[in-house]
Amino acid sequence: MAEAPAGVGVFRHVGFFYRTDEQYAATVAGFLRDGLAEGEPVFAAVPPARLTLLRDALGADGRRAEFADMTEMGRNPAWIIPRVAAFTRRHAGRHVRYVGEPAWPARSAAELREATRHEALVNLAFADADADILCPYDTMNLDQAVVSDARRTHPLLLSGGRQGASSAYAVPFQIPPSCSLPLLAPPRDVMTYTYRTDLSRIRALVLQHAKEAGLTDARASDLVLAVSEVAANTLRHTNSHGTLTIWHDQAEIVCEVHDEGTITDPLAGRRRPAPDTPGGHGLWLVHQVCDLVELRSDSSGTTVRMHMAIDPASPGG
Repeated sequence: MAEAPAGVGVFRHVGFFYRTDEQYAATVAGFLRDGLAEGEPVFAAVPPARLTLLRDALGADGRRAEFADMTEMGRNPAWIIPRVAAFTRRHAGRHVRYVGEPAWPARSAAELREATRHEALVNLAFADADADILCPYDTMNLDQAVVSDARRTHPLLLSGGRQGASSAYAVPFQIPPSCSLPLLAPPRDVMTYTYRTDLSRIRALVLQHAKEAGLTDARASDLVLAVSEVAANTLRHTNSHGTLTIWHDQAEIVCEVHDEGTITDPLAGRRRPAPDTPGGHGLWLVHQVCDLVELRSDSSGTTVRMHMAIDPASPGG
């Protein structure tokens, strides 16, 4: 019998800890199959090897499920909530099931921190949703710090066939401290520019460095747009200057903007603002075009670090 959580309750967010492919296939496919048996829409976004396991385990039932490659759909973890929200809206009025595996061993440390942040924000973004969400974690290959954080971001845990409340999930909607650690210092050979009014100079600098790093014209334009949007927020919301820092290596180009403003909405940029909403469109755009966005905001100011892979098809991208 599959060790899958029963589909009861309005919203359930379950962390599933697995050790073997067999355990993974039985549990996750069982969770999806139980939903299909109840006539529920089901959606699974997992890495490619796991997709193969699920399709093989589900057989003909898999034709009634929706699948996505998480390494594409969730390359930037901030892309996941909007995609899942669109799935729930398409099936409004019905209970849905979603499997999401946002953390896998090949991810960078920065990506894993943002995947952890995503998992914490799922509890806020879908608090009123009629949904069961199951999130698998490979305890054999993921760093134990990632697994420990999963205990903090999931109200319910499933491991070894047993399901129960997570004792580490102490405060609803709390983001684990690991997500708020200071960003790693940039390398020494960086370009720094202080601005107060001249966004045209910022656009020119970003474009120049993007081309030197090897970005395509389209991706260079996306990065210019993203940095310009963040810098424009300095002009709109602060009375002081901002600082732009740029560096790159063979894998990616990174642009960082720091100013004295603060961002208080933990979901800023992770849910599409309504067309008539006066604010929030800039950060939404930034998250959509960048491969990774790291944001730190407190009383000392806000830092937005935007990553763009030189080759988005490479393993790191």
